[in-house]
Amino acid sequence: MCCSRSSSNDQAIRAPSLSSSRSAVPIIAARPLPETSVSRPVTDRRTIRAGETMPLTSYGVLAGRLVRFAREDPDDFGSWYHGKMYVAAPAGEYEGAVDVSTPSGIPVEYREVRYLDADLFAATAALADGWHLLEKTPSSGALDYIRSQLLTSPSLWMESTADNALDLLEQLLTYSRRVYVFGAPYDEGLGVHDIHYNQGDPPGEFQHLDGIWQDGGTIIERPDGELVAFLTKFKPQVLLTDDDGLPL
Repeated sequence: MCCSRSSSNDQAIRAPSLSSSRSAVPIIAARPLPETSVSRPVTDRRTIRAGETMPLTSYGVLAGRLVRFAREDPDDFGSWYHGKMYVAAPAGEYEGAVDVSTPSGIPVEYREVRYLDADLFAATAALADGWHLLEKTPSSGALDYIRSQLLTSPSLWMESTADNALDLLEQLLTYSRRVYVFGAPYDEGLGVHDIHYNQGDPPGEFQHLDGIWQDGGTIIERPDGELVAFLTKFKPQVLLTDDDGLPL
């Protein structure tokens, strides 16, 4: 079953269109989410068939202006429960699916990292709106929860109940100037998934997908210029890995 799919039961919060991608975008009253052409079924890294041999085959960052944010209907979703960001870019409106819960029993954790160093993020901030492929290297702008100097500020990992994680993400997105969504592109349509930690899995069906400098996450430029990261991981994943992204 696909992990991310459109649903007319999604609860959406919509922001009005603004003339500048750098203008602050307010998130306002909830309303039903209309069907869009960008919301296509995708396969999460945790549902890829056994036998796939590579870590993320394509990795990058989507930069753009938040259009709206939605929560999947908690009574009607696939294998993973998501918050969904919809981001304006020249190619069209992208969907970003953030995993926050699952009925499978695998807990999800989240973390907020405040006051990111703008100098360390300058090259990414200078990118034009749209999707950009990134090499899995320290100098490309790729994220690595363990190795990125950008993410070294101490903060606690919190266990997600779904609502607590999405409440924080929604709060951070409110009045955002710009968002940067790191992960893998959808197989079909415009969108980003794997917006989470992509290494440190225990032995089993997911470990062959691990790698370094390919972590997903959302970095938000706030109205005052502050950069803040919203990061997620699955609780079994460890935060100490070798050069292949495997647990130590």
